[in-house]
Amino acid sequence: MRPFNGSMEFTPATFTLVGIPGLEAEHIWIAVPFCLMYSIIFLGNGMILHIIRTDAALHQPMYFFLAMLAFVELGVSISTLPTVLGIFLLGITKVSFDGCLLQMFSMHSFTLMESGVLLAMSVDRFVAIYSPLRYTAILTIPRIMGMGVAIALRNVMFMLPLPILLKRLPFCGHNVLTHSYCLHPDLIKLPCGDTRLNSILGLFVITFTSGPDSLLIMVSYVLILHTVLRIAFGTGRWRALSTCVSHIYAVLVYYVPLVSLSVLHRFGRHLPPHLKTVMANAYLFFPPVINPIVYSIKTKEIRSRIVRALARKRNRV
Repeated sequence: MRPFNGSMEFTPATFTLVGIPGLEAEHIWIAVPFCLMYSIIFLGNGMILHIIRTDAALHQPMYFFLAMLAFVELGVSISTLPTVLGIFLLGITKVSFDGCLLQMFSMHSFTLMESGVLLAMSVDRFVAIYSPLRYTAILTIPRIMGMGVAIALRNVMFMLPLPILLKRLPFCGHNVLTHSYCLHPDLIKLPCGDTRLNSILGLFVITFTSGPDSLLIMVSYVLILHTVLRIAFGTGRWRALSTCVSHIYAVLVYYVPLVSLSVLHRFGRHLPPHLKTVMANAYLFFPPVINPIVYSIKTKEIRSRIVRALARKRNRV
């Protein structure tokens, strides 16, 4: 332990991750669905990235944004993997103080980046429907790259103060976290000092990242509906809207768990801890598992290339 101001208000050398409270004896069985989810995440998102990278016909704005989404979701999963599998497979419940802060920073940064990528994808869908003839002229590769860099920088800048502020607080020996990874709302419950600034800043980050992103996504879809309703034929309307289905699924699987988890942490102090654990896992695992499945099924170009790649592999065998 490291002393803090010469008193017992020390910063712990390690944190203890509980995993799922009350089910410690069942960890080896709980590891099975987590291993399955990680397999789907890495295979699904990795395959999407590989197909988009290697197929020149998919070097279009829509697929570049899809590649961004797959990359961000891999980043979220890589951030959680060491502690999740460490707990459930190996029984390792300790994580270093600095390692925990690093995991919190990277995990939340990537999840907030996902919100920005979903906004960029909604803009992409609006431009494709509103001005299809100028679609590739408006969303050029330099502009797409600029959007990606802006999304990453925004969230890193917003998240950077959170671990710095936590490192300055006294913990008085409190070091038990109720999840299998280091969540900021979980961490700010441990210090014995004043955490109001941390809570305010955490709320500020959510309010000024996911908040505006979700509002602008809704505005994009209002504009998309307005544009689609001006199309004369019903088949044309459906064809235009069908290009947005996968993105709508992605928005729902991201924002529904996020809002639910935020409400539980703010107002659900007396609810069973299992409920918070389930919602936290849904928030982190549901989008990376569901999105590659949805895009592989709903996007004809991705689906056909996956089938083709699997057929080639079978023929080689």
